[in-house]
Amino acid sequence: MGSPTEVVFLLAAMHPVRIVATIDQMQLRCVLVDDNAAFLKAASALLRQDGLAIVGVASSIVEGLRQARTLRPDVILVDIGLGDESGFDLARLLAQDAQINGAEVILISARAETDYAELIAESPAAGFIAKSDLSGGGIRRILGRTA
Repeated sequence: MGSPTEVVFLLAAMHPVRIVATIDQMQLRCVLVDDNAAFLKAASALLRQDGLAIVGVASSIVEGLRQARTLRPDVILVDIGLGDESGFDLARLLAQDAQINGAEVILISARAETDYAELIAESPAAGFIAKSDLSGGGIRRILGRTA
């Protein structure tokens, strides 16, 4: 990869100030999709502490699609097991939806990656993180946004 893209803000005042922030330093906007309310609450708190902006949560495919379309996050964390629904189905729908505008999907599960390795490889998801390993750093690594 080349050098990070820079965003420059010029503040008009008596003494103009130039603030430069790289895209890598900007806060990732995230939507969490999981059918477990306690996990959504705990994961939201953890990821906020790790510097992510949790802009929405959902517990079903329909809610996940609605949140992604409305909020246009950078990343959508999708639980593989959404009750009677499949996170793999949601990942495919998100990848095909033109309204989502390039949000990356990361699959999550309480089960090990090896339990789903073939399905994960066939999915349009950017990667997988076990819930026990969930962190802002892990998300950034998958997205290639590490410092």
